[in-house]
Amino acid sequence: MVELSGQPLQRTFGGDTLNTALYLSRLGTSRDIAVSYATALGIDNISQDMLNAWVHENIETSMVCKLQNKLPGLYLVETEPNGERHFHYWRNDSAAKFYFASGTSPLEQAIEKHEFDALYISGISVAILAEDAKATLITLLEKHKAKGGKVLFDNNFRPQLWTSKQAQYWYSQVLPFVDIALITEDDDHLVWGQTDIIDRCQSFGCQEVVIKRGSEPCLVVSELQSAHPHESYIAANKVEKVIDTCAAGDSFAAGYLAGRLSGGSETTAAELGHQLASIVIQHPGAIIPADAMNDLM
Repeated sequence: MVELSGQPLQRTFGGDTLNTALYLSRLGTSRDIAVSYATALGIDNISQDMLNAWVHENIETSMVCKLQNKLPGLYLVETEPNGERHFHYWRNDSAAKFYFASGTSPLEQAIEKHEFDALYISGISVAILAEDAKATLITLLEKHKAKGGKVLFDNNFRPQLWTSKQAQYWYSQVLPFVDIALITEDDDHLVWGQTDIIDRCQSFGCQEVVIKRGSEPCLVVSELQSAHPHESYIAANKVEKVIDTCAAGDSFAAGYLAGRLSGGSETTAAELGHQLASIVIQHPGAIIPADAMNDLM
């Protein structure tokens, strides 16, 4: 989506999975991780600007569809003095919602050919799709898993997009295919209530779960399907002045996945996630300058 933020307003770009893809691409350069992004854009100049920016970030874009008569979504970010933000969205007719609506998508073709090892989606990825497109996505997860691929899922929940009951149903369709679940604790409570996250993920067959808890230590539980799952808490980095919490969870996810996909332990991956998130929240906007994270790349 196009992001408007700051005073005066500045136009950039963002979106939860895009934020994670971009930060993962930056971290992946030195970790032998290549990133592709699957979405839909329009044929307008802003869409082309976004594509050019992604290519500049070493994100492979062959799975991006260009749709006539559609535009990227738009969101406005208002930031409070403590860094907390409020979002205002204009995306009911955004191109991304129609990714599976124009015949066989590039993502479907790539999965059929087993062209990548891991597929990362979020709760928002599912929420924006029409019901038949949601079902198409679930079928793709099943095919991807059957070919030996990993599924990585972030539960990002936006009440503006759907109800908790709808989210429960579709998360229940996604989770049986998930290898690593990245769960924002507050979002999980909005969807499921005060139920046990670990028990639920274990019952669905997930192998690993990371519970993101803001500035509090995250909880990582691995080997969930074994007799003795491994559990550890990893403290977040302390930040004296928070400027903007936008993309905090997305950047943590990128750091964690960069660590795990490159063979690192759960602890070192979570530490990398915390390090990156602590840098991101000291800058305005979802995407920070690349040189601000040089020490991690």
